[in-house]
Amino acid sequence: MKRLVIFDLDGTLLNTIKDLGEAANYALRSFGYPEHALSSYPFFVGNGVSRLLERVLPDYARSAENVSRLRERFTEYYDEHNTDYTEPYPGIHELLDDLRAMDVNVAVASNKYQSAVEKLVRHYFPDVDWAAIEGQKDDVPVKPDPSIVFGILGKVPTSKAEVLYVGDSGVDMETARRACVESVGVDWGFRPVRELREYHAENIVSQPSDIIPIVRR
Repeated sequence: MKRLVIFDLDGTLLNTIKDLGEAANYALRSFGYPEHALSSYPFFVGNGVSRLLERVLPDYARSAENVSRLRERFTEYYDEHNTDYTEPYPGIHELLDDLRAMDVNVAVASNKYQSAVEKLVRHYFPDVDWAAIEGQKDDVPVKPDPSIVFGILGKVPTSKAEVLYVGDSGVDMETARRACVESVGVDWGFRPVRELREYHAENIVSQPSDIIPIVRR
């Protein structure tokens, strides 16, 4: 039986891709760079905002200075518009309710910056008793570095054998592997199932309720 389930946010709990794409395109447009189709953004995200902006910049403009300038504009827009189109995936509310009814702790580990993670989690899941809500912080390496998981375990001491990590990407599966906790890849997120398999997902599920039997094992 698992006692703690750690969830990735974007592509796992929430479909955030349109708001992320709109914010990135706003930042690009602000400096006269070409924008991208929203359909391309699932392959740009996953490693934090700075990496996202580095990826969407043209090759000739990929400098730390330009990423920093774009990040300022991105944050300005995203902080105001990050709930315009975002919504929880079907079945997520029920999954979280079931886990808490089972006395299983739930936490979030995201590469999105901390203030946005807290806002989104509190906005969409206000009734959930979260054990920890962890986003990107300047003094903590981004996933797949496992430090964010270890930070959660510091707040919620739990045997690694009783921890489940749930995400939608290879970054998440690698994070779980490095943290030495069991992984679940979800097929409703931003990345294809083949990526989950390539990164050795220990379980792959097609709907949130499929996670409950894994927790109970």
